[in-house]
Amino acid sequence: MQDKYKIDIISNNSINPRTMTKFLKSGELTSNWFEIDAKDAIVGRLASVISKIIRGKNKNTFTPHMDDGDFVVVKNIELAKFTGKKFKDKKYFRHTGYPGGIKEITPEKLLEKNKPGESLKLAVKRMLPGGVLGRKQLTKLKIYSGEKHPHSAQNPKIIDLGKLNKKNLIRN
Repeated sequence: MQDKYKIDIISNNSINPRTMTKFLKSGELTSNWFEIDAKDAIVGRLASVISKIIRGKNKNTFTPHMDDGDFVVVKNIELAKFTGKKFKDKKYFRHTGYPGGIKEITPEKLLEKNKPGESLKLAVKRMLPGGVLGRKQLTKLKIYSGEKHPHSAQNPKIIDLGKLNKKNLIRN
């Protein structure tokens, strides 16, 4: 009869402070600067590397609901490449908000309008979360045509895309 009413005590370790995940406080956030040369880089692969850095996923202190990412400066964006026929055939859609107001544009037309970095910015934007956090993280992306940029005072660390993966660059 006593075995029938035996109660087992189960310990709950999920609220033990030693086993809980450590989240950063807003005062503990630090941002570094990185510089990437987009010469002969494939736009999609470049965007995935940039989005991981901007989001902060390259750090072991990644916190999903906080902006712990780093700044990224991309230079020589006019020399970035698309694979296949994407330069002519890929379409970016947007809507004006009015009935029948869907607009489309290709990367080729963006380059003609002197907006070479817009295709990379759209690719990175779509890899970030939607909402306030994603818009804030997108401001950490700085895109420039040519070799020079005004962020040399921050001493950015140079990332070589070819050393990360040989597929990141177009083979001639």
